[in-house]
Amino acid sequence: MTDKQNTKMPPHDKITAVLVLADGTVFWGFGLGKVSTTVGEVCFNTSMTGYQEILTDPSYAGQIINFTFPHIGNVGTNPEDEETAKSAVRGLIIRQDITEPSNFRSNAHLNDWCESQNLTGISGIDTRKLTRYIRSNGAPNGVICFNPSGDFDISALIDQANNWPGLEGMDLAIEVSCTKSYTWDETRWTLESGFQKLDNPKVHVVAIDYGIKQNILRCLASTGARVTIVPANATADEILSHKPDGIFLSNGPGDPVATGKYAIPVINKLLQTDIPIFGICLGHQMLALALGAKTTKMHQGHRGANHPVMDYNTDKVEITSMNHGFMVDKDSLPDNVRLSHISLFDKTCCGIELRDKPVFSVQHHPEASPGPQDSHYLFDRFMEMILNHA
Repeated sequence: MTDKQNTKMPPHDKITAVLVLADGTVFWGFGLGKVSTTVGEVCFNTSMTGYQEILTDPSYAGQIINFTFPHIGNVGTNPEDEETAKSAVRGLIIRQDITEPSNFRSNAHLNDWCESQNLTGISGIDTRKLTRYIRSNGAPNGVICFNPSGDFDISALIDQANNWPGLEGMDLAIEVSCTKSYTWDETRWTLESGFQKLDNPKVHVVAIDYGIKQNILRCLASTGARVTIVPANATADEILSHKPDGIFLSNGPGDPVATGKYAIPVINKLLQTDIPIFGICLGHQMLALALGAKTTKMHQGHRGANHPVMDYNTDKVEITSMNHGFMVDKDSLPDNVRLSHISLFDKTCCGIELRDKPVFSVQHHPEASPGPQDSHYLFDRFMEMILNHA
């Protein structure tokens, strides 16, 4: 329920939480997870499955997720579906109360898991109305306040939302990146065997961690790559000291221009080596910046698991998973860069490749966690590129 006029009092005494947007719009509801107050950019995700992967995706740092699918929490939670050890999102918004989990893989209720992750959320609001608001007005700053007593200072919450600086100009990759290098050899999960270990790697890939998801690492390992992960602020010399056969630029949160202040000079040095490079999401955006293109903040962003993308290399349409609020301006691509993928929703740039080097990147998430697996071939394409370059 919403009320932009009477913003002082909840509509009844059972209210335990409120979502307040920067313009004073108020959504009353019921708290879940940690009893706390959290502020961030409010965005929406249209995925019907994979809420735990979404809530642990580092690319959502600084954001509060409004789930358009109403049944969130119905399959519980389990450690195998986490993309990082700790949730990076600022909060979650759901339509219906969390039901008791009904899934053989579940080992914890979503509310209990949120409490363990220090994650605050709100249920019982009109998520469709909030989604329409975001589509019309763009992603706003917002505050979720969970107070079991039902006592809220709405004016102070509005001020808190307005005083939060927003994602534009914000470097969040450094906050979610690892702080020291480590290795990875775990492959993708299967129902029969769970996770497996890579025994005989064919190549060595160095992945720069701007907020990398674990299933990306599993997909790289599943192609036969031994992976070394380095921090977001690793130097080119540090990266090259590992003697990589290929270099991966990971996904991550925040403004690519802000992160690019230290990342782009490194990427430019790596481009001089002719080592094959593959980038996803934030890595795609910063690769484009390093090549001389521009990025801009989107009105509402792309977040969901049903986004159609055309691959110009094959003329095939793939349904993809996306999570980004910034995009590469395709009209700013230099002559030596080819547009390889495009969104069929709004014709925005979803992939680029160099005409004269073994380098490419995509905006969407081919690791499919959550989402369709149409784009898994991109990891095989990267491996083939590395083997042909050796």
